[in-house]
Amino acid sequence: MTDAVGSIDMPDAEDESPESQKKTRKGGKRGKKGPLGRLALFYRQIVAELRKVVWPTRSQLTTYTTVVIVFVVVMIGLVTVLDTGFARVIKYVFG
Repeated sequence: MTDAVGSIDMPDAEDESPESQKKTRKGGKRGKKGPLGRLALFYRQIVAELRKVVWPTRSQLTTYTTVVIVFVVVMIGLVTVLDTGFARVIKYVFG
């Protein structure tokens, strides 16, 4: 049986290339370092990522914090009202 590329029983020529048969090295440059070297690399990568962060200004931070606190207070009030209402309905129904 054949397909568009060639026979199913016969592998393609590109599959037999010497590059595909070479063993690949695991880990790259990091594979040769010990645990302390890997840990240092990890922390360097953390610092590099934190430098990319766009930190909010003080006014933005104040605004965001205020919005979150107001939202939480509103949700607490909503849940309290619903809980009290359901408790009264259950008490009315089941006595």
